[in-house]
Amino acid sequence: MSDSPDVVISPSKAAARIRAAAVDAFASAGYGGTTTRDIAARLDMSPAAMYPHYRSKEELLFAISYEGHTEALKVVESADRPGEEPAVRLRELVSTFASWQAGHHSLARVVQYELTALTPEHYRTVVALRRSTTRVVREVVNAGVQSGDFTIPDAEGVTLALMSLCVDVCRWFPAGNYTNPEDIGKLYGDLALRMVGAS
Repeated sequence: MSDSPDVVISPSKAAARIRAAAVDAFASAGYGGTTTRDIAARLDMSPAAMYPHYRSKEELLFAISYEGHTEALKVVESADRPGEEPAVRLRELVSTFASWQAGHHSLARVVQYELTALTPEHYRTVVALRRSTTRVVREVVNAGVQSGDFTIPDAEGVTLALMSLCVDVCRWFPAGNYTNPEDIGKLYGDLALRMVGAS
């Protein structure tokens, strides 16, 4: 199977319905606890009817993972404001990313926590997207360090901490008083600035 998104992410409505049903199933029972029969049952179709679209459960997970990580990367890239001060850039970027993780928590939970079920080739493809997303955040952190706006001892460590903070939202959201993705975004944007010593 090609790693091209045109091949992986089928534009057909049927394939989209299968991916959506699989996301719900994987998010609820985990990849290992879900069968293709379970996914097909959610759509009132037979497992054989899924085969023309996705030949295996792993291939379906790869399509979901590729789509989810591609969308996350686009969200982060779009949120960055290179012409602004580093603190403004970081707050907006982290706020938007955390809010997206909350608003798409089922999809995010699957693509973030089921990676080890992918084949080595598919895993490498998805990890490359994850690294691209991290790179956007690292560039903003570096800009803040270079300008003197951020006072941190380790840019790499802080970048990883910021990414972990955002990614982990999908694991617990919603919970307690936090049921609005926008509230998560505001909170996490402010926390990010505290982590880098900016106001």
